[in-house]
Amino acid sequence: MELLLAIFLAVLTGIVAIAFYYEHPKGEIPREMSERQKLYALHYCMNFGLGLATFLDKVGIISEVRLLRVIMETIPPSKDTRLLIKDLRFERVKVRIYQLKTSNNSQRRGILYFHGGVGRLGSIRAYERTCRYFCRKSDSVVVCVGYRLAPEHPFPAQFEDCLTAAIHFLRTAQDHGVDPSRVVVCGDSSGGTLSAAVAQALVNRRDLPKLRAQILIYPFLQCVDLNLPSYQQNERVPILLKERTLVLGLKYVNLDLGIIKEIFKGCHVSEDRRLKYQKWVSPDYIPHEFKTRGYKPSPTYQPSKELCELAESVFDPVFSPLLAEDSVIAQLPETFILTCEFDVLRDDGLLYKKRLEDHGIKVTWCHLQEGFHGIVFLALFGRVVGFSSGMKGLENIVNFLRLI
Repeated sequence: MELLLAIFLAVLTGIVAIAFYYEHPKGEIPREMSERQKLYALHYCMNFGLGLATFLDKVGIISEVRLLRVIMETIPPSKDTRLLIKDLRFERVKVRIYQLKTSNNSQRRGILYFHGGVGRLGSIRAYERTCRYFCRKSDSVVVCVGYRLAPEHPFPAQFEDCLTAAIHFLRTAQDHGVDPSRVVVCGDSSGGTLSAAVAQALVNRRDLPKLRAQILIYPFLQCVDLNLPSYQQNERVPILLKERTLVLGLKYVNLDLGIIKEIFKGCHVSEDRRLKYQKWVSPDYIPHEFKTRGYKPSPTYQPSKELCELAESVFDPVFSPLLAEDSVIAQLPETFILTCEFDVLRDDGLLYKKRLEDHGIKVTWCHLQEGFHGIVFLALFGRVVGFSSGMKGLENIVNFLRLI
């Protein structure tokens, strides 16, 4: 009888989860991609997982964010006896340090890695494979930062932890066999946002060694214009659909999801801000070749004073690093930017690349023609989950690291 009840509950949960799955936006897989079926399967599994999380949250069994974290924590790390791995704290911040047991370099390169997850998900464990790969392939000491997560620790606690870890590492680099002049910040997705924000926060510090470089892997960089060509073209391309991008971002900064439609229209941007930001955020600065898949200029809507005040936090350069002042941008270190053709955030990277180059900052740009958001993270999970374009991205990052 108990077995039958368990089976019944499992089937019921599955049916309800599927129902909630259909509440999530459906994806459109670009025909230009050579691994379309794999991405479709990945998107289906993601939507089912999100549907299950939504259902269990609504019935009060487990919160959505907690279940998604549990799922990410089940990712098995790949074993590697060549590495020495230790867990430490840089002041209050948890870190995990990876280094080769045998190395020819006495003063190696240091990489501070900030994981993705929109400030609410992700962990040191979830990014084990990525950090081990960079350690092995570039002979670097990699420090993965386990910053606190929202909503338990509201924004900008994540940035504060990353900055604290960066300052501590720059001061103590030699204790870990790292040359203080060869420290790099690196991150993917929202981790790329954190990397950019940390690099900006350090430009005026005269008491610390300068960062050698920043590596930004498909970063989110602005919340001014969510109708850039990449947002229009890739609105329904997995895994980061346009609506999902803003939902996750608003949850991160604890804003009501009811304002989504107005933000898509740009009603959260005051006239003063529009005038200021138009020289940095505009489809006019996106090269023509990135508009050939279709782009229509968006109509201009009147700003809402109430919404402008409510959305104040999304213009903070910690959340939108593309909006930093010229005096900050001009002092940033050499930069590697990775963008993906089928990613809503593609144009954020292109606009940041332009701003940096306009100020004379050396930029190495890697564009994955068949890439989508998350592809680099997935590259190390074997043929079933990994995509060949993601491995190409990893190899480009390692080649950049070896030259600095």
